[in-house]
Amino acid sequence: MSSSKRSFVLTFILVFSLLFPLKAFDSPFSSSSESFQDFFLTSKLSPTTPQVMEVILTGYSSSFEETDEDPYITASGKRPYFGIVASNFLPLGTKIKIPEVFGEKIFVVEDRMNPRFKDRIDIWFPSSFEAKLFGIKKAKIYIL
Repeated sequence: MSSSKRSFVLTFILVFSLLFPLKAFDSPFSSSSESFQDFFLTSKLSPTTPQVMEVILTGYSSSFEETDEDPYITASGKRPYFGIVASNFLPLGTKIKIPEVFGEKIFVVEDRMNPRFKDRIDIWFPSSFEAKLFGIKKAKIYIL
């Protein structure tokens, strides 16, 4: 961080702490030795912190019963592979993680679902058996 940016950040923190003392808030720092300024300067949070939401997860495969037209081409024009998901509420190309179910694996929205599903994520599996075995789950997704 350049010295001018650091000076700006420190000035901002000082002015903020003078205008809004910690005692005015129900702060997690009020009972600890860590101050607001210490947290702010060492925080790992950034403008790129992922958005988190809880959604219903289902599985699908490239079977004719589960897809429209050509089952081996996604809505984005790509061939399906494990790591592709279908979603109607996220733009194509959006990257997500589902740590509760798949750890650190990154999925990419490359397909769409039936329009009646507005709040689901459909995960592609190589076979119908695997998709059915996955079932329906509720989990948090992290939009990257």
